[in-house]
Amino acid sequence: MGSFSRTSLELLRSRIDLVEVLNPHVKLQRAGAAYKALCPFHEERTPSFVIQKGDSHYHCFGCGAHGDAIQFLMTHLRMSFLEAVESLAEKFHVQLEEVEGPDRPKGPPKALLKEALERAGEFYHFYLLHTLEGHAALDYLYTRGLDLDFIQKFQFGLAPKQEGLFLRAMREHKFNDALLGEAGLLSKGREFFSDRITIPIRDAVGAIIGFSARKYKADTFGGKYINTPETLLFKKSRVLFGLSYSRKTIAKERKALIVEGQIDALRLIDSGFPWTVAGQGTAFGEEHAKELIHLGVRQVYLSFDGDTAGQEAAVKVGNLFSKEGVEVLVVPLPEKCDPDLMLMEKGPAEWQKLLENSGDYLSFLVRHFSKTINVNTPAGKNELVTMIAKRIRDWDHPLMVHESLRKLAKLTGTPESLVGAPEENAPQIYIKRSASVTFTEIDPDRILEADLLRWLLLMGPTLPQLFTIAAANLMPVHFRLLASRALYEKLLSKDDSSADLLSLAIGLESPEHQLFMAEVLQKKVNRERAIPCFIETVQRILERHWMYEREQIKMKIYSGQCSEAEVLELARKFDELKRARPQAVIPEGVQLNA
Repeated sequence: MGSFSRTSLELLRSRIDLVEVLNPHVKLQRAGAAYKALCPFHEERTPSFVIQKGDSHYHCFGCGAHGDAIQFLMTHLRMSFLEAVESLAEKFHVQLEEVEGPDRPKGPPKALLKEALERAGEFYHFYLLHTLEGHAALDYLYTRGLDLDFIQKFQFGLAPKQEGLFLRAMREHKFNDALLGEAGLLSKGREFFSDRITIPIRDAVGAIIGFSARKYKADTFGGKYINTPETLLFKKSRVLFGLSYSRKTIAKERKALIVEGQIDALRLIDSGFPWTVAGQGTAFGEEHAKELIHLGVRQVYLSFDGDTAGQEAAVKVGNLFSKEGVEVLVVPLPEKCDPDLMLMEKGPAEWQKLLENSGDYLSFLVRHFSKTINVNTPAGKNELVTMIAKRIRDWDHPLMVHESLRKLAKLTGTPESLVGAPEENAPQIYIKRSASVTFTEIDPDRILEADLLRWLLLMGPTLPQLFTIAAANLMPVHFRLLASRALYEKLLSKDDSSADLLSLAIGLESPEHQLFMAEVLQKKVNRERAIPCFIETVQRILERHWMYEREQIKMKIYSGQCSEAEVLELARKFDELKRARPQAVIPEGVQLNA
């Protein structure tokens, strides 16, 4: 996680065109000196979402949504604060200057690495379309049912077999070998990709961060696919292939379709299923699941190959989501079939029917393990039920555990009491076992103050009464963290011209304070309970400060450094303070209905 110089952030702010940022996501129409649209944050038939000409903010007169370009990207596409900043910098061609901070990674700037990868993608794409060697690779892609529009849409390319062509082209763009090595394009002085069809791997906002390269000739050295090695930009365990094309729909519909292969994912996205993503082959892990859960998914469809590896992957990935309380459905793919083949042979309509016939994860587990366990014997049935029940008990949500155990009992014809699902209505609370005991240092002050600031940052523009309540109750002295205090002072002193998140970041001179703001913005808030939750947080901070003041007086009394008169005065103050337990004040005229 990085932080950026004030100069580069100010340059970015001056270049942002809010209309240009929103246009791909909202259908804006000119209305005099303003733009209007149907609000993307609530259902409506008459446009109430407005951007005044030259303004850096949008406002919805229907639901009250209000914010700047960063707020929109964070809310609509579920980006983090830093992702939104970096996305806008790329869009408006601003090179963000990173400043020294505790977590700043070593190596060249990310922007320079992305620029090199973008030029590499353009070279590979040109070489595929405009050379004799490329035409042979095109013929292979055509036999796979991929037409030219598809190839151009997703920028397929070709890494030439002849050594030196790619390197010479990149050097003409002034990229040195060290930078190309850091980007994963060069290894030990030689081009990393050779004689392979390249498919760009993009981050969540669409920038190329690596390549997946497939051989199209039997005599090409190596496995069927090779990927860019781990770099500052490309982390295999975190990158969801296809997310840049699917993020908007996934965040809106709160569902995702997960497949194995890159071509599977792109074919589905192109065929009208823009909520599809893939890991890198069967390597779909916990970080991938967290990324989708962060986007708000409540339902995932798994469509892995029908072979043994694909089915084992479905078992593993389904468990990752079920553990977090997400509904998992398994698409019934025939053996030796994948989504790419299904779409090519039978089309999107048949694929839609397949999705509609998807089965639940528990039924899939029972069928899958029954293939290797003889459930017709008491011992076999006991092994099956015990194995699946153990998996379920390791999930994190008690109600999910309870209901899943009951379903397992029904699927296997086993009494509920024998699988640990009591027949009473109240769910049994299961204590999750852990392989090891570790101690994590938690700072309750940091958590509490971050909670309050998060409400102000994310809901303050929509609910200005939060600022009124904060100002009536809290002063900077109530905050123990210097970063919290600095951000709170900025928030309460801002005027209308600096009400956006980018301006706040610019005003925080310390890199640590910028990083703290980014940390605060990582979590979401319950918008429906904004005001009561905010008042509760204010109350907790007031009580914390009240207890702190009492402890300070006690420490002075017990220090032995005060005269008898001073001790009596301190005791009197302590008693007064003890009787004056603070209560959050709601200023007159403040509306408590959001």
